[in-house]
Amino acid sequence: MLNTQESDGVRTLHFGSSAVQGAMRIDQPYDIELEYVQQMMMWLLFREHAGHIVQLGLGAAALSKFCHQRFPTSRVTAVELDSRVIDICRDEFALAPDDKRLTVLNMDARDYVSDFSRRRSIDVLQVDLYDAQAISPLLSTEAFYAACANCLAPQGMMTINLYCDWPEHLEHLHRIGQAFEAVAWLPEVHDSNIVAIAFKRAPSVDFEKLYQRAEEIRIFLGLPAKSWVDGLHAWMCEGEASPPGEPQ
Repeated sequence: MLNTQESDGVRTLHFGSSAVQGAMRIDQPYDIELEYVQQMMMWLLFREHAGHIVQLGLGAAALSKFCHQRFPTSRVTAVELDSRVIDICRDEFALAPDDKRLTVLNMDARDYVSDFSRRRSIDVLQVDLYDAQAISPLLSTEAFYAACANCLAPQGMMTINLYCDWPEHLEHLHRIGQAFEAVAWLPEVHDSNIVAIAFKRAPSVDFEKLYQRAEEIRIFLGLPAKSWVDGLHAWMCEGEASPPGEPQ
């Protein structure tokens, strides 16, 4: 059963359990409230523009709303299996109606990425797929991640929320690493959320430039991007545990 709760000016979405599936500060509906959801935007460190941004799993629509409002030249597509989630996002989470740049599809994410017509059509893919219990990522198979990679343009990237118990994170990261040239991830936040970024083609990483880009993101978009670079730097330079066979 879908329901919402409100506390201290924040509205949260729940899928019939205590797990928070999304949040919105009521007087700032187009900002991103939760830290891990902010981290899903870390692809901005590596590119300033994305022609087509796709969100798998609508949640409370924070990412879709943010991208639709802040990137006026981007097309934004959200894919959500449960039509009730779409309705509640439009009724209570300020999700705009579809327009020339925003499309919300009521369909299975696996079917979406498996459609051959979408091959190489997406610049950025943001994946946050969970059921009511939110115990572990849904559709987390090598075949699913391969389909995600096939949908991406040559320089495309995927960010993904991995909400589960350590060391299960490593199992999911390993599967992602089979489909992408490079995978990195940020330190855990919100008690078991780890956000990873996967690159269809491994990037050249210059941390001085990433910190400069992070400051631009902070100024123009209000996102704490310096912490993302700090996390990536720790991952690369301090030897975070990595799944066997994952590209470094």
